[in-house]
Amino acid sequence: MAPPPGPQTGLYECRVWHRRLSPKVHQFAYRIFLFSLDLDEVDATAARVRGFSHNRWNLYNFRDRDHLTLPGLESASLKDNVLAYIAAQGLALPPNPRIVLLALPRVLGYIFNPVSFFFVHDRLTGLPLCALVQVGNTFRELKPYLLPAPSAPDRFRLITPKLFYVSPFSPLDLHFDFQLAVPGDRLDIAIDDRDGPDGPPVLLSTLTGHRRPLTTGHLLALTAKFPLVTLQVIFLIHWQALRLWLRRLPFHRKAAHPELQQGVFPPQP
Repeated sequence: MAPPPGPQTGLYECRVWHRRLSPKVHQFAYRIFLFSLDLDEVDATAARVRGFSHNRWNLYNFRDRDHLTLPGLESASLKDNVLAYIAAQGLALPPNPRIVLLALPRVLGYIFNPVSFFFVHDRLTGLPLCALVQVGNTFRELKPYLLPAPSAPDRFRLITPKLFYVSPFSPLDLHFDFQLAVPGDRLDIAIDDRDGPDGPPVLLSTLTGHRRPLTTGHLLALTAKFPLVTLQVIFLIHWQALRLWLRRLPFHRKAAHPELQQGVFPPQP
């Protein structure tokens, strides 16, 4: 019997939607595209897709060190770093699981991922084992959040303290509410900010889209539709921040609460 399908190497054309509910309503949406990369197939993918490479300069360049890197494992692969982090959280996995990363690569050398997703599957059965959400900020910091087991078939859910500085317009004592469907032909992900584990949501975010194979033709088509996508992402983040600042939303400085910034990579003083 063939294993059930899971996430695959491919491309997702996506819609990102945010709606802030408190202290003032603020909503926006924009479109991007993301790579879905089986970490065991990156070199093979780079060999067949023009314009895409692994750990060397190109129009699109996937670099292991742009993602979770543990102290002492700077020379190890991204897959080894992810597995080491999961093991350090006390979760035992079967040998050599399949890991698929949903993220942006470098575009002409520039990288910024507000959030990336690792989906870990049993290689023999294809069943989802866990997920890892990697949240990034504009200070080049990363914080991983482990979703240790599916909450329903092919779905993950975790409500956990944020303990990470993401936006100057969001306090650090909120909770993230991660709701992830295992990607297939469709992408369906939600990450909400909540005022406490049982509190009301203050910020709603969704990431939806549809998948197409990662080929040179499809990559060129999406490049024409979304040129310099990483620069678009960072520009839109600062544009929306300016709009919030002009609306005089409360501003939270990063240095104000270092005790509420924990488990950050690279480790900060």
